Amino acid sequence: MHNTIEDHNRLEALKRFDESKAGVKGLVDAGITSIPSFFVHPSETLSDLKPTHHTPVQSIPVIDLSGFDSDRRGAIVDQMSRSARDFGFFQIINHGISPEILERTISAVKAFHELPAEAKAEFYGRPGGGEAGFSYSSNIDLYRSKAASWRDAISVRLGDFTEDRIPEICRGAVAEWDGEVVRLGEVLLELVGEGLGLCAGRFGDLSCLGARVMVGQYYPYCPQPDLTVGIASHADPGLLTLLLQNHIGGLQVKYGGVWLDVKPLPGAVLVNVGDLLQIMSNDEYKSVDHRVLANMNREPRVSTVVFLSPSKKEELYGPLPELISKDKPPLYRQFTFSEFIQKFLTKELDEKSLKKFFRI
Repeated sequence: MHNTIEDHNRLEALKRFDESKAGVKGLVDAGITSIPSFFVHPSETLSDLKPTHHTPVQSIPVIDLSGFDSDRRGAIVDQMSRSARDFGFFQIINHGISPEILERTISAVKAFHELPAEAKAEFYGRPGGGEAGFSYSSNIDLYRSKAASWRDAISVRLGDFTEDRIPEICRGAVAEWDGEVVRLGEVLLELVGEGLGLCAGRFGDLSCLGARVMVGQYYPYCPQPDLTVGIASHADPGLLTLLLQNHIGGLQVKYGGVWLDVKPLPGAVLVNVGDLLQIMSNDEYKSVDHRVLANMNREPRVSTVVFLSPSKKEELYGPLPELISKDKPPLYRQFTFSEFIQKFLTKELDEKSLKKFFRI
């Protein structure tokens, strides 16, 4: 009986939070000094948040992309391939995107989240995307997760979005960033494909840049950062994820059973392998768990991620035939991208490594 009352009270608190449409930032603006109980994560999630005495010296590889179309290409492909196989993450510099565009993108996400609550409320919805291709929410898995995470987010379906449905405060920057993502995405997919020994254009032929979703995350100050997280441990669903982050750290990547801090590198774009690329590469490349700690700084952490995925939803995906042999049989079954995404949308975020659902 006690559990039923507790569950009912929790659901009521979630509804009140959701229906306020003010997000986590609204709680901070209201001056709260302790976080609502539905944000408190179970002790097993929190047990490894505290830094260990032996700080890992390992860090995420940094790849200089300059000269990728020159005689440096082989070395860049080799470095990228090793990073994708070992870490699943790497930062790229000299990628051809101006610092001004990077700054405008982050500033536009921050500007939307710092609008008055009533101005944001009309865009509030779950799950992200919607018919308009733009939505704002706090915790896309709010009602499914064991505990909420301390962040708000906007979601933009790129490529086919109607610009006038995007709030004016971030419209121009989002369109500009999408153009850069397409250009850089084409280069990255070529390079990671070469690292697998694939023919030029292989990922392009599979429409792997066709569906792009941008998520602009806002992590305000948290008064009790040791009780919650900014985003729970998870792996990404698509082929590649491109991430920009401001100077406030908090992102961690799991490597060799240890959480590594990903220190923000000015001007860099962070790239990571998604579950679909691990499946298509037949486990050559690794999609790894990562998370964001709750922000203990008075200044917000702001990031924007773009997930690159195929637009051909009903085609079959699985390990690429070129990467299957008698010695390396397929490790996953085939599936449509629609089935893949459906599975993603019905799980809570911290259970969202999709690889296990399709493994043979």
